[in-house]
Amino acid sequence: MTIAQHLALGATTTCRTWGLTRRDGMVFGFTDHDMDLAFEGFVFRASAGVTARALQQSTGLSIDNSEAMGALSGAGVTEADILAGRYDGAEIRCWLVNWADVSERRLEFRGTIGEITRAGGAFQAELRGLADLLNQPQGRVFQRGCSAILGDAACGMDLTKAGYAAEVAVEQVEDNRVFTFGALGAFDDRWFERGRFRVLSGMAEGLIGVVKNDRLTGHDRVVELWQTLGSAIAAGDRIRIETGCDRRIDTCRLKFANITNYRGFPHIPGEDWIAAYPTSGSVNDGGSLFA
Repeated sequence: MTIAQHLALGATTTCRTWGLTRRDGMVFGFTDHDMDLAFEGFVFRASAGVTARALQQSTGLSIDNSEAMGALSGAGVTEADILAGRYDGAEIRCWLVNWADVSERRLEFRGTIGEITRAGGAFQAELRGLADLLNQPQGRVFQRGCSAILGDAACGMDLTKAGYAAEVAVEQVEDNRVFTFGALGAFDDRWFERGRFRVLSGMAEGLIGVVKNDRLTGHDRVVELWQTLGSAIAAGDRIRIETGCDRRIDTCRLKFANITNYRGFPHIPGEDWIAAYPTSGSVNDGGSLFA
C-alpha cells in the first residue's frame, strides 16, 4: 500500500519525520510521533520534541519554506552547536510517514537550514527549499578588487606551500577571540590579516574564523579574529592559520606572484572619473590613464 492509499482510508496512522545532515557529516532524526522510527539511514527520535509549521509550496520557482521548532537538549540540537555554526547550511528532509508501516511514506520537503533563533531553552529554525539555491550570484563581477577567494579554483593559489600557512598549538587565549603565539615570529607583521583561522582539535574542532588583526609584539604574535568562535578554545588546541589577501592587484603580484589569475579589473575608472572634467594643466589626448 502507498501513503496515498493509506490516506484515502480515512482512519490514518501518520506522523512527520525530519532527517538532518550537517556539513560535518553528523546525522540527526526527529519525529512528532510518540515512538522512535527508523528508515533511510536515520533514527528519528521521539524524545526531541520537534514540531513544524505548515509547509508552503507553490508551482514555478518560488521558494518552498517552513519552520521547525523544538527543545534544546543534549540528545538533539544543543545551544553550543548552534552557537558554533554547526547547523548552518545543514541539509534537511521531511517525510509524511505511516508510523505503523514506515515503508508507506512520502518526501514532502527537501532543503537546508536557514536562520536559527533560540530562547527559553528552545530553538526555531527556518527551512529553505531547493529553489533558494537559485538566489546565489552567478557569473563575474566587474570591480577593481579580485572576485576570487584565496585558494579556490579561480585563484589557483596552493596554500600548502611553505610560507603561506602554519599549524601550531594555542598558547594564550583571551575572550575566545584574541590568541598569542610565540612560534610564529618568522612571518612578517600583518601577514595573516584577512586569512582563515581553522581549529584542528579540541571542543571547537572544525570551526573557522577570519583574522582581523595580526601583530608582532616583541617575540610574540597576537592574532585577533573578527568574531568570537562559538565553542571554547583552550591552550594546547591545534590550529591552522592561513595568510590573507586584500584582493588588490599589487598584493597578488608581490605577495603571491599570481598575477595571471587575478580576477579583478583594476583599470576600471572610479566614481570620481564620472564627475571629472578636462583642465589646461593635464594631458587631454585621450590616451591611457595608466600609462
